[in-house]
Amino acid sequence: MADLKKIAILTSGGDSPGMNAATRAAARTAIARGIEVVGIMRGFEGLLEGDFRPLGARDVGGIIHRGGTILQTARSSRFMESEWQDRAAGNLLEAGVEGLVVIGGDGSFRGADELSKRDIAVAGIPGTIDNDIAGTDLTIGFRTAVETALDAVMRLRDTASSHDRLFIVEVMGRRSGFLALDVAVAGGAEAVIVPEVQFTLGKLIDRLHEARRKGKTHSLIVLAEGVMPAQDLRDRIQDTAGYDARVTVLGHIQRGGSPCAVDIILASRMGSAAVDALASGKSGFMTALRDNNIDLPELSVSWESKKPLDPELMRLVEVLGL
Repeated sequence: MADLKKIAILTSGGDSPGMNAATRAAARTAIARGIEVVGIMRGFEGLLEGDFRPLGARDVGGIIHRGGTILQTARSSRFMESEWQDRAAGNLLEAGVEGLVVIGGDGSFRGADELSKRDIAVAGIPGTIDNDIAGTDLTIGFRTAVETALDAVMRLRDTASSHDRLFIVEVMGRRSGFLALDVAVAGGAEAVIVPEVQFTLGKLIDRLHEARRKGKTHSLIVLAEGVMPAQDLRDRIQDTAGYDARVTVLGHIQRGGSPCAVDIILASRMGSAAVDALASGKSGFMTALRDNNIDLPELSVSWESKKPLDPELMRLVEVLGL
């Protein structure tokens, strides 16, 4: 599709810092190529309702450092059904849109893949603070979320040290421990609990006991939300070992705020690469960072395999946390 005339951009799923930078890069790369750009509001739900808005170079000006997404985002249960997917493709074709850029996670990519089967050229850009998209070393928003969570953790460490307390910090990550693991290593946590590694309360208690024997008077546990609620872990530790832990749930604050430089640069590279590839006739791919190079694997890579945690980082928490 070397004569691409018009593309659309949408953001879907949970927002992540850097989505605006990716939107800006995709839009301006298209405009530089003489390609018309429209933004789709509220993700696939807005696509079903035909909520399209023109995006010019000035419309995406001043957004590179903004958190969230100017296109807004929403989850659409309707889009999971074939008849609504047909309607979405029809809306795009009726509007003269030949290519679609979808910024989001693997669920968003599945939706994009359905549209690619309906004569729409699609490109996926991985935007999620969970960093759980297989096929790419890094997703847009992850590094910012780590820094946001780490800032809170380091403040809690000051209080934990001052009062000789045990803190449990719950971070986001329904099925993924990438955020928890990076925060645990950078925050000097005594333990990290993630969905990918089976949790054993006895082993955790043993680590806390050993830390006390070695002279530690305060400890920090980083917990991924997908394992259990932090309050439940606190109660189990209290009932089993008598430790009086304090709980902090960081919640959606991890998604907000201005993206860090790493996320802005990554988003800019991916947004531009997505449009360049669409313009060259490619479809059904996602942009991926591999060894600091932008690659274009098929969308299906994102859900056909599971991205593994780095065992070296898990080992570091074990070794350095004591």
